[in-house]
Order: sequence, then structure tokens, then C-alpha cells
Amino acid sequence: MTFDPETATFLIAGPVRIHPRVLRAMSTSSLNHRGDYFHGVVREIRELLPVMFGTAGHQVVLSGSGTSGLEAMYSSLVPREGRVLVLANGNFGERSDQIVRRYSTNVTTVSAPWGRPIEPAAVRAELEKGDVRAVCVVHNETSVGLTNDLGAIAAEVRRAGSPMLLVDGISAVAGIPIQIREWGIDAIVGGSQKGLAAPAGLALVHLSDRAVAALHPGSFYLDLKAHLTPLEKNDTPWTPSVPLFLALREALLLLKEEGLEHRLAHTRRLAEATRAAVDGLGLELFPERAHASDTVTAIRNPAGLGDPEIRKVLEKEYNVLLQGGQGALTGKIFRIGHMGIADWPDLLVTFAALERILGRAGRLPTPGASVRAIVDHMP
Repeated sequence: MTFDPETATFLIAGPVRIHPRVLRAMSTSSLNHRGDYFHGVVREIRELLPVMFGTAGHQVVLSGSGTSGLEAMYSSLVPREGRVLVLANGNFGERSDQIVRRYSTNVTTVSAPWGRPIEPAAVRAELEKGDVRAVCVVHNETSVGLTNDLGAIAAEVRRAGSPMLLVDGISAVAGIPIQIREWGIDAIVGGSQKGLAAPAGLALVHLSDRAVAALHPGSFYLDLKAHLTPLEKNDTPWTPSVPLFLALREALLLLKEEGLEHRLAHTRRLAEATRAAVDGLGLELFPERAHASDTVTAIRNPAGLGDPEIRKVLEKEYNVLLQGGQGALTGKIFRIGHMGIADWPDLLVTFAALERILGRAGRLPTPGASVRAIVDHMP
């Protein structure tokens, strides 16, 4: 079988599969982005964004990848005085560390080994040293399939008093429960291409009242304050990606029709089924199981089998696309994304193919066990 992107089982960790309604929304004639019709689109997006974030507030849409949202958040909110804590236990935590250091010369990195969670006690210890003005954390570390305990970390930040809490929620928003107001999150970045199941290329930022008051100039194009005022008039400061805005509106409408709680619960069930199916294959999760992500599962490659024997065979022979490891984990793990509009047939096809591959290699302990595990988790 030749890989066909239009019909493939597509389970990478983002971008994710896109609903035909969302694809069709982009297939329109050029629009005047300063005209009434597009202003109406922006108004609808503003009205729908609270569905995705689970709360109303100050929300910004940026034309750019998730990393652009992170740079916007950090450049506009990282304080110019005092210490900044960056929590890092994976590729994206380390990316945040690199970005924050562009805007602050007083950064302390709180690290944990890849695959291990950030311990709230380690955060508390640094906060107790004083002079911390902001804490930056990745909620869901996609690179290792791990979810940090953001609620517990947020409690430590609140206990410390005044530090701002800045969150990379790119692979968590609309995929993992987040209590933005209850946890005291000042800013959180979501990505269009993850749990929302819209095309890549838009970053979505939620800001608290305190964050809005603290905004300061940083980057020119990504200045969050420059985006907030035009958005109140259903406009954008610079030329937006019009087709992506149309796709975003449709993806938000789909989420509203489904309901955020339903999508979160569905994503959770898919994750539990995936973890059970991994057990059925006789393979191991990469992160600590108690912190395994609900949006992406990271699995250790069995000894002697790597990307050429697993992922490339899945792609070339079974038209199934999964994702490999990043950085030091390249060739050591593979990752299955199960967020957005992923569904049960995707998992059944993927694990049936994995059983075939491992069976041919003489590495399948119990034929049929992974597929049965998925069926047992289906509603």
C-alpha cells in the first residue's frame, strides 16, 4: 500500500485530522479582512472562544504557530525585574526556557528528567527563596506524553502570593481539563491544530484581568496589547490568515455542538484504551503512568526495533501515520496522538497493524490482546 495522506489513519501528536466541514470552510473566495463580512467572522470567533477555554475573558487569536503564541505571552508578560521560574521536563519546556531567556536575564530553570513530572515541592522550594515574579510551565509535555499536575503547581504559585502563572497549554486546551480561573492562571496559550482539530497556523491566548493590566511592549508583531484593542472592534492589527480564521470558526462551532465536556471525556476514553492496548502489545509507556497524557501516548520502542521497523512500516504498508521521538528520544519512542476528532476506528486500525508488525517480528506475546483492550473500552 502506498501512503495516501487523504485516506490515511492520522494519529500524530498534532496537527490532527480535520473535519470535512472545517476543510470546506477554507475553500472560499478571497475576503476583505477589513470588511463587514470578515468582521462578523471575528465577532463569532470571539463569542465562541470561551467554549474552547472553558471560561470567558480576554482572548486573542494570532496568525502564527503555537510557538508564536508562546513568544507573544512571554514577550508581553515576562517581568523586566525579579526572577522568572521556568519548569522544564521535555522538549517544549526547554523551548519555553529558550524563549523566556530572550526577555529576562534572571531565569531559574526547575528541571525534571524527561518522562518524570515536575514536582510541586521543587517549585515551592524555589518560590520560597523569594523575588519570583512569574512561573512558566508546560501543562502537557507532548514530547514525552506526560501531563504535569498544573493544579498542584498553581496552588504553590498562589500560596507564594503575587507571581504570574504563564502556561503553555498548546496540547492540553480542549483535550485535558483545565480550570483557568480556579487555578489562577494568568495567561495560557492554545494551538488551533491540537484538541480543537483546526488547521495549524493559529495561536489562541487567554488572559486574566491581571495579565491584561501587566502587558508591556515586547515583540512588535506579537504584542498582545496591540491585538486586544482591535479585537474588541472585531478587527485584527495586522493582516490575518483569513482562510484559517474561517476554519477556526467552523472548528469552534463543531466543538460547541459536541460540547467541551463531551470532547474531554471522549479524549480520556481514547487515552485509557490506548494505554490498555499498549499493555496488550507487551510494550511500555515512556512517562510515569500516573502522569500519562490523555492527548498523546508515548511508547518505548521494543529492543531491536526502531522507526524503520515500526513507524515506517505502518506508513508504507498500512497507511497509518504515527510520530517518533524528539531530540534525545529520536528512535527510542513512538507517539500516538488521540485528541481532537480522533475516534475508535483510528485506534482499531492502528493497533491491528501494530499487532501484525510485532507478530511478524516474533515480539507479540498475546495475539489480539491490544485490539480486544480497545473494544473493551468502547462505549
